[in-house]
Amino acid sequence: MASGGAVGERSSSPHRRLPDFLQSVNLKYVKLGYHYLITHLLTLLLLPLIAVVLLEAIQTDPDDVRQLWLHFQYNLVSVVSLSALLVFATTVYLLTRPRSVFLVDYSCYVPPPELKAPFSEFMAHSKVCGFDDAALEFQRKILERSGLGEETYVPEAMHVIPPQPSMANARAEAEQVMFGALDNLFASTGVNPKDIGILVVNCSLFNPTPSLSAMIINKYKLRGNIKSYNLGGMGCSAGVISVDLARELLQVHRATYAVVVSTENITQNWYFGNRKAMLIPNCLFRVGGAAVLLSNRASDKRRAKYELVHTVRTHRGADDRAFRCVFQEQDETGKTGVSLSKDLMAIAGEALKINITTLGPLVLPISEQLLFFATLVLKKVFKLKIKPYIPDFKLAFEHFCIHAGGRAVIDELESNLQLEPIHVEASRMTLHRFGNTSSSSIWYELAYIEAKGRIRKGHRIWQIAFGSGFKCNSAVWKSLRNVKASVHNPWKDCIDRYPVVTVDRVLASTN
Repeated sequence: MASGGAVGERSSSPHRRLPDFLQSVNLKYVKLGYHYLITHLLTLLLLPLIAVVLLEAIQTDPDDVRQLWLHFQYNLVSVVSLSALLVFATTVYLLTRPRSVFLVDYSCYVPPPELKAPFSEFMAHSKVCGFDDAALEFQRKILERSGLGEETYVPEAMHVIPPQPSMANARAEAEQVMFGALDNLFASTGVNPKDIGILVVNCSLFNPTPSLSAMIINKYKLRGNIKSYNLGGMGCSAGVISVDLARELLQVHRATYAVVVSTENITQNWYFGNRKAMLIPNCLFRVGGAAVLLSNRASDKRRAKYELVHTVRTHRGADDRAFRCVFQEQDETGKTGVSLSKDLMAIAGEALKINITTLGPLVLPISEQLLFFATLVLKKVFKLKIKPYIPDFKLAFEHFCIHAGGRAVIDELESNLQLEPIHVEASRMTLHRFGNTSSSSIWYELAYIEAKGRIRKGHRIWQIAFGSGFKCNSAVWKSLRNVKASVHNPWKDCIDRYPVVTVDRVLASTN
C-alpha cells in the first residue's frame, strides 16, 4: 500500500522527475565503459589524424612524389647513413631484449590411494601419538574448519603406528614425489633428461646431503655441466622464487631447457608436541609436488602452454615481527615444529600490499592506474578522508592461482582484491582435494583451471604465494593457446565432482 501511494504522488506531480541515475544504471557497466574509453583513447585520438594523412596522400600530385624520389637519389650519403643507423638500432635491440621464457608443460604428483588420510583416521592416529586431550580437540576443530577434504595424503611413515619419521623414510618420500612428477613430465613432453641444462629444486624443511637436486641428477643421469640449485628454508612461496631464478639463468644460457621441482617433505617435520601454534601445520600440510619444464628456445613457442611475463618478489625479513611469524623451533619439551604467529594474516596483508604496488603498474590497464593515482592525490595532497582505491585486478587477469595455504588466506585475498567466487574456486578446491602442498599448490590450481577447460589463448594468469621470511611472490603468465588438460593432469579422475561445497563454508554460513 505504501508503494502504491508513492506511485500516486509521482504521477500527480506537475513536473516529471528525472530518474535516479544510481538506480537506473548499473555502475559496473559505467566503470566498464570508462575502462574501454581510457584503454582505447590513444586509438580514438589517432584515427582523425590518420584520416587526414590518408586524405592528403590521396590528393598528392604524382610530380611531387617523383621530385621526392630524385631528392633521395642525389642525397645518397644521407640515405645510407639513415639505413645504417636503423640497422644498428635494430641489432642492439635484438641483442639486448630479454629472452622469452616459455612453459612447455608441467606435472603434479598424485600419491597412491593408500596414502589418503580421512579425518577419522587422522584423529585415530593422533590419539596414539601422545597428544593430550586439549591438543586432540584443537586439531579436530582445525580440521573441521580447515577447508580440507577427506582425500588428502600424508606420507607412508605417518600411516604406521607408531610413526617412523626416519631419514630413510624422508628420503623415500622425497624420491616418490619428485621422481613421480618428473617421470610424467618427461613422458608428456618427450624431452630427453640429458637435454636439461638448468635444474632448480626447492624444499623448505628437508635438505639432506647429497642434496635433492643431486638425487634427481643421479636418478636421471643428467649431464655433468648442468647448472643445479637447491633452495631450502624459503617456505611456501619458493615455487615462484625457483621460477624467477630459472628465468634469470635462461637469460644467460641460450637454447636451454630448465626444470623446476617444487615440493615439501612431511615425514621428518611432523610435530608431536602439544603447543597449539605448532599443531596447525599438522592439520594443513599434505604430500604433493610439481615439476615444471621451461625453455628459451624460439622453436618451443609453438608447443608451449604459457609465456612468463612478470615475476615480482617481496621480502619483509628486515622486520622482526614478519621474520618470526613462521618460525621453526623447539617447544618447551624439546619437540621440533613450525610455529605460526597470530599476526600471520596481518603480516601477509602488508606483504601483499607491497607486492601488488609493484605489480600493479606492470599489469593494470591505464584506466585503473589513473583512478588509483587520483585517489592517492586527493588523500595525500588535499588531505581528503576517503578510502584508498583498490585496483580491479580482474581487469588485468582472467585467472587467479592463490596459494592454498589455508581457508583464511583464500578468504582474505578474495575479500581484499574484491574477487568473485569463481576466481578463488581453483584455490579452494585444491585445498579441499590435496591440502596445503606448500610451494607446489599453485600448480595444482592451474591444473584445475585447465581441467575445467577455462583457459583460452591470450588469457593472463596470476600466481601468488606467501612464505616464511616473510615473503610474498607473484608470477604472471600469458596463455599461448587454448590450453587442454594434460594426460597426467592430477584432476583427470575427479574433476567432474568439483566444485564442491566444503564443510568450512557450510559452518561459516550457519554461524
